[in-house]
Amino acid sequence: MNTMIENAITKRNLLHFEYEGGERIVEPHCYGITTAGNEGLRAFQIDGYSSSGSMGWKMFDLNKADSIEVLDETFNGTRPGYKRGDRGMKKIFREL
Repeated sequence: MNTMIENAITKRNLLHFEYEGGERIVEPHCYGITTAGNEGLRAFQIDGYSSSGSMGWKMFDLNKADSIEVLDETFNGTRPGYKRGDRGMKKIFREL
């Protein structure tokens, strides 16, 4: 478990990290173990690189993330479309 990510969710801080060739800035909503067995983060991407070219809801495999940092900037809360008890997770450590 990564307490830095858990604290960012609790305090609603943005996260910044390198992922698959580019920087991402996200609003973290749910952190846990995915149904595929990976450490994962469900987040709303608001800025940075996207292989699909779009922002929005994404599941990040944290094994592929580097240089994770918590930003001082915060977000207002749960984005539309977020559902507690994320079905993409088999174990949830922290969620909004």
